[in-house]
Amino acid sequence: MRIIKIVFLLLLWNQQLLSQSPIKILTEKKGVSLRGLSIPSEKVIWASGSKGTVVKSMNGGESFEWLTVNGYETRDFRAIHAWDDNEVIIVAIAAPAVILKTFDGGISWKKVYENADTSMFLDAISFKNDKIGAVIGDPINDTLFLLTTKDKGNHWVKVNARFWKSKVNKGEAFFASSNSNIGYLNNLIVFVTGGLKSRLWINGTAMPLFMMEGGKSTGANSIDISPDGTKFIVVGGDYMKNTLTSDIARGFVKFNNKFQINTAFTMPNGYRSSVKFLNNNLVISCGTSGIDVSEDAGKNWNLISNQSFHVVQHQPNRKAAFFAGSGGSIGYLSFE
Repeated sequence: MRIIKIVFLLLLWNQQLLSQSPIKILTEKKGVSLRGLSIPSEKVIWASGSKGTVVKSMNGGESFEWLTVNGYETRDFRAIHAWDDNEVIIVAIAAPAVILKTFDGGISWKKVYENADTSMFLDAISFKNDKIGAVIGDPINDTLFLLTTKDKGNHWVKVNARFWKSKVNKGEAFFASSNSNIGYLNNLIVFVTGGLKSRLWINGTAMPLFMMEGGKSTGANSIDISPDGTKFIVVGGDYMKNTLTSDIARGFVKFNNKFQINTAFTMPNGYRSSVKFLNNNLVISCGTSGIDVSEDAGKNWNLISNQSFHVVQHQPNRKAAFFAGSGGSIGYLSFE
């Protein structure tokens, strides 16, 4: 009985610690879901989401300005990329596929891409540098859909089907959960698929992730690459069963110029929709069932909060991160 009592007290103590979350809520807005988050500098924060919403802060989160994109009040902008406090690009999911850009801090928006195909569903955007970027979309007619730009998103070109060295499987697609399933490794485009099949794609060639898959809500959601380019981390799971912890994350390490799965890997504490390196070893991951931190590049994870967020991004020049999620919530966590 004494042992049972001690275990119970330890569990209660742990729950009390989690209830005292280290995440500081900076702003909220009822009825809005934020899944796009871009932090171009230490002080500038941009986020985007449902109901045509864009939100920005120019002072590191001390105050926020909430905007609604005129004419797009019903659209869900789940992807965003900001260069600074004025130049920003946003991507709307579903048909018609629309990409908008502002040069004046969100006062006005220019349409830089539109596709009325009813099969369109744009998932995420990523930039290699100031000019070169890509937008990934769900497969159309069993072929992956990728747009690229060489001029900061002012013009977009569809990638030729011959680029894909691997074929997409039936039921294999993307999750527009956090604008983080695509990225760049030097000149290589890297992204992850989920659904009935979950795979890691590097420049058109796919390899198995050995993650949870087989259902419409299962698979990889997010990928991030360490600052030194030697590690990947992929997270996901089942967003319909967000407390499952089996095979919801994978780590990769570079060995002899090839990336291999890191088998010494413990799982985060539930479905995770976004992952981000804060340095080469410190990693943070979030989802609807909580937030985990790893101090050894993803080998071991510790739950630090039960708070729900969709996306996490690194604050430049700081050992810190911003989060965004449902209820228009934007949070902040510093390790300094």
